[in-house]
Amino acid sequence: MATALLFAGQGAQKVGMGKTLYDASDVVRALYDEADRVLGWELSKLSFEGPAEALTETKVCQPALFVHGLALHAVLKEQGKLGEVTMALGLSLGELTAYCAAGVYDFSTGLRIVAERGRLMQEACEQTTGTMAAVIGESREAVNALCADFDVQAANFNAPGQIIISGEQAKVAAAVEAGKARGMKRVLPLNVAGAYHSRLMEPAREKFAAYLADIPFAAPQLKVFTNTTGAAVSDPVAIKEALVKQVVSSVLWEDCVRAAVAAGAGPLWELGPGKVLAGMAKRTEREWVVNSFAEFEDFSA
Repeated sequence: MATALLFAGQGAQKVGMGKTLYDASDVVRALYDEADRVLGWELSKLSFEGPAEALTETKVCQPALFVHGLALHAVLKEQGKLGEVTMALGLSLGELTAYCAAGVYDFSTGLRIVAERGRLMQEACEQTTGTMAAVIGESREAVNALCADFDVQAANFNAPGQIIISGEQAKVAAAVEAGKARGMKRVLPLNVAGAYHSRLMEPAREKFAAYLADIPFAAPQLKVFTNTTGAAVSDPVAIKEALVKQVVSSVLWEDCVRAAVAAGAGPLWELGPGKVLAGMAKRTEREWVVNSFAEFEDFSA
């Protein structure tokens, strides 16, 4: 069986991420030093030292997670542990990390793309009054009906019974109350900066499309899966279109992971903080094998 790499999305970040990798590996030090140079600000310092409020900002955490994921990938490669990796996929922001690992663009190009995506999404958050909520323990059909009734969108299908909704604050609040009234088990408002993966991100989508227009993409060297459909995508033009669409459309993460496993992936290797993706995978199919890597000590376990 072949290994699939899973890259983390926004929300997984935590202060200190990547510090042990930086201290232990010249290759990782070079990545973080290049990131600081490309961005023109100290991503490494914010990743390693915080403060948490700064690291949580969309324009910071997206490039921070991108660099951290590729630092983990670099250590696996450096230690000869990558083995037969044939697939890569990522949750939301992590999809861009997966394309870099698959050779669609190089590190510095990918970092610039991610930084611009994060900047545009934060800008869209600041221009709108959006939020998100988690609906736990309900079917897709029930959540889609709730969204239709209150004019909000299903933003993330993370795992069976773990769905995130997104939209204007007042409409999400009304949907939360209605969900409780309908007997939904758990409907929880989330503390987020905006309505990600919804129509409120349209200003970011439009500007991101213009930004990507002249950047060359290569065909991926690994099988990669897009959040927009849950299916594999290989044409560079289609990849670019998927990244633009992803800004305003639902993240079909459960579908992506199921498709990877159906294509022969196993084990799944999570590259990112907090074992977030491992938890989602186990919620989807308990027997799946998921190995999580976040810091240097995980490589000797």
